[in-house]
Amino acid sequence: MAGSPDLWSRWGQWQKTDVNGMKGGEALILELNRIVHTSGIASPVTSRRGLAARLRYLDSPAGRAELKAQGVSLRTIRTWMRAKGQVSPTAASRERIDAAYWHRRRENLIRSGWLVKHLDNGGRGRRMEIYPVDQSRVEAKYRRDLNARTVTVRYIWADLVDAWATRDANLVDEIWDDVISDLDSDYNAYAYVSSVGISA
Repeated sequence: MAGSPDLWSRWGQWQKTDVNGMKGGEALILELNRIVHTSGIASPVTSRRGLAARLRYLDSPAGRAELKAQGVSLRTIRTWMRAKGQVSPTAASRERIDAAYWHRRRENLIRSGWLVKHLDNGGRGRRMEIYPVDQSRVEAKYRRDLNARTVTVRYIWADLVDAWATRDANLVDEIWDDVISDLDSDYNAYAYVSSVGISA
């Protein structure tokens, strides 16, 4: 039941369920990725509109530095910025632009505090849906009757975003333990899940 070695990079690759299951902390990481991804530019980088929007977003010293970190030369960056999206980068270059965009987007949402404020919801917290691992392949005598659970989660968001931002999977796992401790006797049954959804 191991997850991706770099869950933070799996933008747009989340699934509604993972029938094989994953640690609850891994599901939280993927759900934060989803929230950031769905708050960003909707048009794909393969479209003229999506490309132009990403280049506008990256038109800053930090954005250009991120493009350079993705392997784009300074000369190419200057050409793209002058062309204002009226260029046709190769597929590989578009991938670099997209990677730079998502990296800057993630960093900006963390630095500005938007993500924590959004999840904290004025102290009201957010509703979290927890989907259990699919047990259809488990031998009948070992199966448990588990349903999706819903809990309102408060007060963890600053710590969770900080752990997510620093890629501290162990701390995310500890925070997950705090979340499922509210499930009382079902606590252990939700250590591994198929997915987690946050109403954000």
